[in-house]
Amino acid sequence: MSHISTITFLLLWPFLGAIVIALLPRDFRLAIRAVALASTLFSLLLAIKVFLQFDASLLAPQFVQKVLWVEAIGISYHVGVDGLNVGLILMGAIVAFAAACVSSEIETRHKEYYFLLLVMIGGILGAFASLDLFFFYFFHELALIPTFIMIGLWGKGENRIYATYKITIYLSIGALLALIGLIALYLHAGGTTFDMIALTKQLSDSPLAPESQHLIFPLLLFGFGILVSLWPFHTWAPLGYAAAPTATAMLHAGVLKKFGLYGLIRIAIPMMPEAAHSWMHVLAFLCLGNILFCGFVAMRQKDLLLLIGNSSVAHMGFAFLGIASLNLIGITGAILVMIAHGLLAALTFALAGYLYRQTHTLRMDQIKGLLPQIPFVGTVSIMALLAGCGLPGFANFVGEVTVFFGAWKQYPFVTALSVWGALVIGGVYMLRAIRTIFHGPANEGFNKMTDAVNPLTRLPYLLLLGSLLCFGFFPRLLSDKIKPAADAVAKLAAVARESSQPIESTEATVTASSKIASSVPTSKQ
Repeated sequence: MSHISTITFLLLWPFLGAIVIALLPRDFRLAIRAVALASTLFSLLLAIKVFLQFDASLLAPQFVQKVLWVEAIGISYHVGVDGLNVGLILMGAIVAFAAACVSSEIETRHKEYYFLLLVMIGGILGAFASLDLFFFYFFHELALIPTFIMIGLWGKGENRIYATYKITIYLSIGALLALIGLIALYLHAGGTTFDMIALTKQLSDSPLAPESQHLIFPLLLFGFGILVSLWPFHTWAPLGYAAAPTATAMLHAGVLKKFGLYGLIRIAIPMMPEAAHSWMHVLAFLCLGNILFCGFVAMRQKDLLLLIGNSSVAHMGFAFLGIASLNLIGITGAILVMIAHGLLAALTFALAGYLYRQTHTLRMDQIKGLLPQIPFVGTVSIMALLAGCGLPGFANFVGEVTVFFGAWKQYPFVTALSVWGALVIGGVYMLRAIRTIFHGPANEGFNKMTDAVNPLTRLPYLLLLGSLLCFGFFPRLLSDKIKPAADAVAKLAAVARESSQPIESTEATVTASSKIASSVPTSKQ
């Protein structure tokens, strides 16, 4: 290993910060918080550097680090970025720094909290940067463990223990299904390497038998789907997020939940395109449950956190719809939705956490007329809620519209209902929340609220909101980087779509697969 890649440095900072915090005395509260802020800030600066220096014209992964670990079974520490994950890594680093900034709410066990927070952040960034199946899964599980502990120890409300058990059971089942699918994929592919890039090229040249694809793909679809809160396996999410500490909800809802969507785009579809084509109609139907059912549930909520949690699940339906389209526009839109929703979910949960600290309740029938009391937080909250119902100018609008254009040809009925869900259902519950919480006469008990006036206090909200506006007004900053990699995935799926016979017996399909495989380069620096 001649040098250490920028991506490796990006991943190392949270883990190094966690080690330093473990060594610091418990009483050094300011030092512990300073280490957490510095670690996440350095990772964010490196993520910005990677994003700005990323060259979309090069199809091969960039900023690559590969170190052989277990030669006998082909496991390597292999990290890098391409169009599929460069934006997700940037979004994850932004949310991580914002989460560290808002963690001042924690009043007990600061050392343990910040240690777990940094381990969670390192696991999240590692999962999206990994180009090896083993480390891809390992980093995700590493991030999940602190999630469960933090909800149980620092969670809010009377239901936090129940929420901890529920989220643990659901996510463990989803992770187990995904693990079985990944092991089966590895074995059916020959059991020689866990390298995602090598496996994609190998399975383009020599596709898996259709029987194997149809056996493995549903394991990944529903395993990853549970992790993303695919309807009807979604009920863990709103309850878990309502009970979680603010930073934990920001990181899981905003970033870690995108692991399953990323896994479908990175692994399941390009490596098993024929099975993907067969199952996408099911996925398109299920995503309506996210968009419509969870949207109606959000309309009935009286608690702001439960409204945001159900809204978060509903927005995952748009990403699923984009993936189900299996074309360039839809897949690009799905990744845009993932990035935009990650920023928005982090912002809304951060704002909800601020309101909770001020009012000690988030029942919308109790907190009313807050805008005159907290003009800065109120204004940012209104903008965030408007972004949640797809207002133009925010990145969410760009992602959703791109998904609708991509999905219209394949699923016009589903797309029409999804548009209605976004405009009507989403508009109703978001606008009603704005009217109830921030306008009208204020309750007497909340006339002494304090606004965020300190620059450091305002920084996480401005960072997240500014990112949403930046990518909303200049979407090509993301789309130009995503397009080449999304196009490669869409072309692999198109091979299966155009074939009316099994992949291995169709001469035209094999020829097309070979051409695509030749355009899937090996990793390089």
